[in-house]
Amino acid sequence: MTAESSTQPHPNERINGYAELRSYAAIGDGRTVALVARDGAVDWYPTPDLDSVPSFAALLDADDGGRIELRPEEDFRVERAYVDGTNVLATTFTTASGSVRVTDSLNTGVAGRLPWGELARRIEGLAGTVRMRWSVAPGNCFGTASPWVEDSAHGPVLHAQQTTIGVRGFQHGGQQVSDRSISGSFSTSPGSRHLVAVVSTHDEPLALPDPQTVDAGVDRTIANWQSWMKEFTYDGPWSEAVQRSALALKLLIHSPSGAVAAAATTSLPESLAGGKNWDYRYAWVRDTAYTLNALTRFGLREEVHAAVAGMLKSIRSQGKDLQVFTALNGEPADGAEELDLPGWRGIGPVVRGNNAASQLQMGVFGDLFNIVQLYVDAGHVLDTGTGRLLADLADLACDTWQKRDAGMWELYDEQHYTTSKLGCWHALSCASHLADLGQIPGPSDRWRAEKDRIEAWVRENCWSEERGSYVWYPGSDKLDASILLHAISGFDRSERMSSTLDALREELGRGPLLYRYSGAEKEEGTFVACAFWMVSALTHVGRRDEAVELMDQLVPLANDVGLYTEMIAEEDSAFLGNFPQGLSHLALITAALTVNDSRTD
Repeated sequence: MTAESSTQPHPNERINGYAELRSYAAIGDGRTVALVARDGAVDWYPTPDLDSVPSFAALLDADDGGRIELRPEEDFRVERAYVDGTNVLATTFTTASGSVRVTDSLNTGVAGRLPWGELARRIEGLAGTVRMRWSVAPGNCFGTASPWVEDSAHGPVLHAQQTTIGVRGFQHGGQQVSDRSISGSFSTSPGSRHLVAVVSTHDEPLALPDPQTVDAGVDRTIANWQSWMKEFTYDGPWSEAVQRSALALKLLIHSPSGAVAAAATTSLPESLAGGKNWDYRYAWVRDTAYTLNALTRFGLREEVHAAVAGMLKSIRSQGKDLQVFTALNGEPADGAEELDLPGWRGIGPVVRGNNAASQLQMGVFGDLFNIVQLYVDAGHVLDTGTGRLLADLADLACDTWQKRDAGMWELYDEQHYTTSKLGCWHALSCASHLADLGQIPGPSDRWRAEKDRIEAWVRENCWSEERGSYVWYPGSDKLDASILLHAISGFDRSERMSSTLDALREELGRGPLLYRYSGAEKEEGTFVACAFWMVSALTHVGRRDEAVELMDQLVPLANDVGLYTEMIAEEDSAFLGNFPQGLSHLALITAALTVNDSRTD
């Protein structure tokens, strides 16, 4: 196990059936992610894919959402950590009568993902005798199904909408079968070994593997993760946090398409007052760009090519109607639908789908071209069709940058946002570079001229002498933390940017954390990625010591297994927003790499 473990009393975490968001660890198999609370309950598990309607969604509906439980029957203490170099979770429960270790794995196959879902829970007796109880109770699939039990020729199976679920195990006690769930209990002893596994298929026959084969699959899955991590190269500060962040990102890569999901969940609130709940189970071009940057730096090849190829295929189908994000299969994103569900701790709405895909967000130009430049500079070659498409999009950026848009934060108030203009600036900078390499055709002289025009416009219209800072948009005195990305992009690393960092920390900073923009503190928590972007920006403007100090304050704000949500509450460091959040882990990786590079420089 890693140093990411923590020992603490089992807290009274659940309020009306809901655990603290900090309570969750994530496991995955390349297609989906399950969330395991410290008390042993799997409260989130969509199958077969991450963006499927979940059969187990107690995270958002404690009464009817469904969960998979496994825990001691008496009070317990918890110590848990990921098995070294994996996304397999090991939890030790200690009671007055003994101790037991539970190893949770979404099993993978010999040659990739299994053709069915296989959540394996291995139980090992460590000391004394511990009475354990378990339950598999699917939910109502976001209010669209009533689960039921069928007495098949090979024992009871569960049905929830089009998902068929079987329970496999050994030494797990006799099964109690109700009309909607299967449960049981058993006792451990020193050296005893037990298994409770949940296998599932969707709209197809149900495979019922031998329990011993499922148990062996846990060891195979550990070996598969560790084999992947052997390809990972990073020798710098905060290495455990960087490695855990890389593993968290790997969880969010949808293996059939190569798409990178922004987060594993939907509708976890950004504010305890409610109203800011979004579905993040989509692939943002922005997040893909940052992910590929990190994975390329770590020497990981397969995920990079799959993500680039999948994203370009999707963009080619869109033509010039460039979407900010797509579904994980590359199709256009569904519009948002509010569901009649309570939401985490009753904080709604619960939403499936996302309306922001059709917004004009000019930052997407920079994100796309950044991805392609990273790919080419790593030694790869574009095909002819992609080159022509990118040339057309570069021309489009030349014409589009003068418009108002929704900005990086997907707001309904359209403005001439500073960082939107700089997204086009970055796109044209990359396009010119790619043209110089002979990778894309087109009028590179025009692209350079328009890039210079954008730069002059931003410097003239978006700088405030009074504030000593770049502002959110011309004519405003408001600040926007996304300007930090353009210390990273190289637009400005001068005294102006350094002064901007001071202004941001003074107005938007709360300790080491940072809000997204002026006024955000009234409606949401601090944004984790912004704080890590500040580390990178401080480094780029020559303030490395401050960057190191800030990084040392931020890394411990992860939960006990090293994961982050999207936001952290200023007052008590509670987690807010969807989880695990890819952008938070990407920003951590970028910060660590930037500081490490400055050390070697």
